[in-house]
Amino acid sequence: MPPLEVRRWQHVERLAIRSLESFGYEEIRLPLLEPTELFSRGLGEATDAVEKEMYNLLDRDGEQLSLRPEGTAGCVRACLQHGLIFNQTQRLWYRGAMFRYERPQKGRYRQFEQIGAEAFGMPGPDVDAELIQLSAELFRSLGVLSELRLELNTLGSATCRRSYRDALVAFLTPHKDALDADSQRRLTRNPLRILDSKEASTQALLAGAPVLADHLDPESRSHFDGLRRMLDELQIGYVVNPRLVRGLDYYTHTVFEWMTDALGSQGTVCAGGRYDGLVEQLGGRATPGAGFAIGVDRLVLLHEALAGDFSVEPIDGYCVVLEPAHVSWAMGVCQRLRDALPWLRLRLSAGGGKLKNQLKRADVSGADWALIIGEDEVADGEITLKWLRADAPQERLSQTALIARLAARMDGGH
Repeated sequence: MPPLEVRRWQHVERLAIRSLESFGYEEIRLPLLEPTELFSRGLGEATDAVEKEMYNLLDRDGEQLSLRPEGTAGCVRACLQHGLIFNQTQRLWYRGAMFRYERPQKGRYRQFEQIGAEAFGMPGPDVDAELIQLSAELFRSLGVLSELRLELNTLGSATCRRSYRDALVAFLTPHKDALDADSQRRLTRNPLRILDSKEASTQALLAGAPVLADHLDPESRSHFDGLRRMLDELQIGYVVNPRLVRGLDYYTHTVFEWMTDALGSQGTVCAGGRYDGLVEQLGGRATPGAGFAIGVDRLVLLHEALAGDFSVEPIDGYCVVLEPAHVSWAMGVCQRLRDALPWLRLRLSAGGGKLKNQLKRADVSGADWALIIGEDEVADGEITLKWLRADAPQERLSQTALIARLAARMDGGH
C-alpha cells in the first residue's frame, strides 16, 4: 500500500478509534491464529465462514488452527481466558486483519481489515442502541453518514429462531427444486441464510414465506420495540428489513447493517447485533453480548468516493547538510528540535549533493522551511533557516533561538 493510501487509512482509523474511546470502549488485542474449533463452535459449522472460507493449518503438535475469519469469537475466548466478563460489564474494541477464502474483487479481499466493538454483561436494548449510535457518530465524523442507511431486524431469542427455522424449512422443502443451488444446500444446514439469496427466482419464492416477526415471543418483541424507540429518540433513521439475518449462527435478537449504494455490490460497511448465547456456547457462564464489525477496506473506499483526493500532509521542515562530515551534528540538531517541538515533522537530507539540488528536494517534499547546515554553521553552532513557502528573509539562529522562532511561527497550526 503506497504512502498516499496509507494516509487515508490512518485518517479513517484515527477517527474510528477516537469515536470508540469517546464512548468509553477499551482496546483488546487478539491473535491472528486460533484453534479451528473456536470458530466451528462459535460461528456454526454450517456457516459459509467455517464451511468454505477459513484458512486452516496443522501445527507441529497436530492441532488444527485457523487464521481468524472474524473477531467476536476470539474476543469472547480472550475474555474467558482472562476472567474479564463473569459478573462484570465490558466495553471493548479491536482492530486487525481477518482472513477468508473469497473471490477477490473491489471491496472483498482474502485478507481484509476490521475494527470491531463488543459489549458484554448488558442484556437490554440500550447497549444495542449505543452501538448503533457509536457507529453513526463514527461515520458522521468521517463525512460519510449521508451515504449510509441503517437496516435493522430482530431474530428474537434462540427459541424464536428455532421456531421460525422449522416453519421456513417446512415452507421451502416442497419447493426445493425451484431454489438456486446455494439455497438448496443451505436448506438442511443453514436455512435462514436463504433469506440473503441474491437470486431473483429464490427471492420471488420467498415472497410467500413465513415472516420471522410472527414467531417472536413477547420478551423479544419488547426488546426490539425498545431499541426502535431509542433510535427514534436519537433521531437515527433506519429501515426494518425482515430478511436481514446475518450469516453467523451466534446472533439473537438485534441484527443490523449499515449499507451504501456507492460501492456497487459490496454495500455492507458495518454489521453487528446481539449474541446472548455465545459466551455460554464457548464454555463460559451465560452472559449477554452485542457488538459490530466495520469493514475498514470498504469504509476507506467509501471515504475515497465521497472525499476524493486525499493529499499527503507535507512535512514541516527539511534539513540540508552540505558536508558529509557534518551529518552527525545535523542529526543531533534535528533530534533536539523534535524533542522541543513534539508535533514537528522534520526530514534530514540523505545522500548529500549540492545546495541547489538539496533545496530542490526540500521543495518537492512540501516542507514549509529548510534548515541549512554548512561549515560556517557548525563552526558557529548556528543554523540557517530558509522559508520555502513564505516571503520572509533567510536567518542565522542559535539552536535555542531557532526553537523559539519555529514555535512562534507554527504554533497556531498545531
